[in-house]
Amino acid sequence: MGRPKAWLILHGKQAENDELRTAIEARREDGWELAVRLTWEAGDVRRLVEEGLAAGFPAIVAGGGDGTLREVAEALALAGGGASLAILPLGTANDFVRAAGVPLLPVEALGLLDLPPVPVDLGEVDGRLFLNMATGGFGSRVTASTPEELKKALGGAAYLLAGLSRFSELKATFARFRGPDFRWEGEFLAFGIGNGRQAGGGYPLCPEALADDGLLDLCILPAAEDAVGALGTLISGRLRGVESVAVGARLPWVEIEAPQGLDLNLDGEPLELRALRFTTRPAALRVHLPTDSPVLRGNAPPSAV
Repeated sequence: MGRPKAWLILHGKQAENDELRTAIEARREDGWELAVRLTWEAGDVRRLVEEGLAAGFPAIVAGGGDGTLREVAEALALAGGGASLAILPLGTANDFVRAAGVPLLPVEALGLLDLPPVPVDLGEVDGRLFLNMATGGFGSRVTASTPEELKKALGGAAYLLAGLSRFSELKATFARFRGPDFRWEGEFLAFGIGNGRQAGGGYPLCPEALADDGLLDLCILPAAEDAVGALGTLISGRLRGVESVAVGARLPWVEIEAPQGLDLNLDGEPLELRALRFTTRPAALRVHLPTDSPVLRGNAPPSAV
């Protein structure tokens, strides 16, 4: 039997990461064959995923932030072939991995390759697949416009600072939401549609979402009289404190109509659309996650399943 092997796709900015290099060497000393490839420009992720599959690698590792993870997960699901996905969190927010309990230290994250992968869902909107979450409204504009220099200097706190600095731009958006046995329309400040639980550097928009239940969690923060106070609660990560005004549902699909247009952020990718349909692809990927990961049904409290 040959050595276990994995195809590691790294965001090009990580080429000089000494901690990462040490972690890769440690895994190689443990008997793993790790082939490292770097991204440079648009289209590289899909090409590299296809190359790894063609070379017969049974596991693909996404090394980067939430955007890199989304691209690798999408490319892997579209390519088929049955390879599993491992996650090496190297971004600023790392929203999916934090909620899923994936270690942030590279050597520990790569250690999850030793565990069997588990099937997880993907969300789909406008022909794009996502592993974590789509957000809309003011919060998504903050996430998309936070400067890279600020994120590098402050980490996840950069999103909070950027949000606080832009409260003067706060305005509500009108939209209609529709799903099985669910209807809601009105003005809202922000919404999240999650396969994962948090977005934008740690905001728990869908705190009970599960990645393997075949459903998407929807949370809408309607416009309130005290709009600044409501959104401040969201940005400070205390969404559970506004459950009395938040609207939630768990759905296999949801359609959104925004006559005036809608700012959407898809795991770091900004979009602007007027009509959207979100669906799920159940068990679309096999992912190496901790056995006690909170986003798996077997580890969730009864109320969340």
